[in-house]
Amino acid sequence: MKKILPVIISILFLITNQLHVNAQSEALPLKSEAAALLDSDTGAVLYVKNPNEKMYPASITKIATAIYAIEKGNLNSMVTVSGNAVRQDGTRVYLNEGEKMPLIQLIQGMLINSGNDAAVAIAEYTDGSVQKFAENLNIYLRTKVGVTHTHFTNPNGLFDPNHYTTAMDMALITNYAIKNPIFVKIFGTKVLPWKGQAWQTNLVTHHKMLKGEIPYPGITGGKTGYTSETKQTLSTTADNGKIRLTAVVLKSNLQIDKYNDTAQLFNYGFKNFQHVTIKQGEIFKTAQKEFYPEKDTLITERNDGCIKNVASNGLLSVQDNKGQLVQTVQLKYKEPPKTKVKSVKITKKDNLQQLVFQINIVLGLLVILIGATIAVRKKRSREY
Repeated sequence: MKKILPVIISILFLITNQLHVNAQSEALPLKSEAAALLDSDTGAVLYVKNPNEKMYPASITKIATAIYAIEKGNLNSMVTVSGNAVRQDGTRVYLNEGEKMPLIQLIQGMLINSGNDAAVAIAEYTDGSVQKFAENLNIYLRTKVGVTHTHFTNPNGLFDPNHYTTAMDMALITNYAIKNPIFVKIFGTKVLPWKGQAWQTNLVTHHKMLKGEIPYPGITGGKTGYTSETKQTLSTTADNGKIRLTAVVLKSNLQIDKYNDTAQLFNYGFKNFQHVTIKQGEIFKTAQKEFYPEKDTLITERNDGCIKNVASNGLLSVQDNKGQLVQTVQLKYKEPPKTKVKSVKITKKDNLQQLVFQINIVLGLLVILIGATIAVRKKRSREY
């Protein structure tokens, strides 16, 4: 129970993190029904709107499919396209049944041009079938990424009432994926020459901020999504040279709304937050314990300062000046110094002296005993 308790406390702190940020003092006029803004490097939650409300992701599902396939598959493997993949609805890269294509190219076609046919080909390659792929993807997202409100039934995001996620989970998935350099390169590709059996063209990203159609400085990657049931969805990353941000917006009615909302989130994050490093060995104290980071640790705090508090389990909470939680960091317990017992070196001389002392005591006791015995005998002889 003692080992489990710190884990439970840590989970509660992470949940509290999201709940606190949901009560942020500055409410942005977002038109999307749900949104999440994270620090791409520290994972700090900077802004949310309905972060854990069940939503449908549409094609930003392909972010999860891509990072799963990159980590599990051999990118140079030749994938044979099935009839099932070719028959997919919506946006495609026009694959032919029986066509063979490297896995890496299918991932590019899926992310850049949002190819639903490429997504199914990837799923069938990695796990044999779409159903088995979905089962394994859900396990992967829970165990590797840490999502809690996501359940996917397909690799491309075509609408299914049982295919859902949340703004927070999609932000976590995107943040996890951009730690992989192969994913980052594809996620940030604006134009890519494409050569397939039925289609030779230049793939151009659908993300209007990434390709510059809707200008915003520092956009580094993005994926769009839309179905008539899901409405508009968008996942985007940006870097202003000082801090990197990840923004997800879900269920915008108009396409322009999701871009405007994303710009608002980035403006808010770049304006109000900065990176600070907690130095290795810096001490944080509770009433009776001391904790420290094992290495230099990057944290995110508001430009106007922050409050740092450490719990009895060593979980450091970084709050803004109004007490709203921004980030948590697990610190290491500092063991109190042990009391040193002074060692005494015993020499042969000391041992000899101790032996003589013990012999003298024994002899003294014998003398006393003999003397007492003689005295008793004399007394008895006088009595007789």
